[in-house]
Amino acid sequence: MNAPIHLEVVDLRSDAHSHSYVKNEIVDVEFATATGELISREGPNRYAPRDALITGSTGDRWCVSRDRFDAKYEAVAPTVFGAAGRYRNKPIPVLAKQLSHPFTVARSNGGDVLRGNADDWLLEYAQGDYGVVENARFQQVYRRQD
Repeated sequence: MNAPIHLEVVDLRSDAHSHSYVKNEIVDVEFATATGELISREGPNRYAPRDALITGSTGDRWCVSRDRFDAKYEAVAPTVFGAAGRYRNKPIPVLAKQLSHPFTVARSNGGDVLRGNADDWLLEYAQGDYGVVENARFQQVYRRQD
C-alpha cells in the first residue's frame, strides 16, 4: 500500500481536473453541548459547544462549526431551525477532485488532518476549507454542476 501524500497547498479553482458539484442529502443533526471530538472515517473532527454533529444518510458522522452550519443547512419540517432534528444541505456548489492515490489534508489552516484513500474525493468548500469524501458516498449524494 502506498504512503499517503500530504496536500499542503490546494487550490482546486485552478485545477483542470476539478469540477463543481452540489450535494443533495437529508441528515440528522444534534448540537454539541461541550467541547469534544468524533472520529469520522476520514479522521478526527474536533468540535465546540453549539457546533452541529451530523449523521449522514449513509451513516457517516462529522461535525460542522455552527456559523458554517447555519449558512449551509435548512431545517426539514417539523424540525425548527436551531433545534436537533432533520436538515437538508442548501444547494451550494463545491469544487471536487477524485484522487487516485491515498492522501491527507488539513480541514483548515492548523485544523484536523483528514485522510483519503485512493479514489476518494478532495472537496474545497472555500479557499482554505477542505473535506474528504469516500468515493461510494460521493457517488450517492453529489451531482456534477458544470
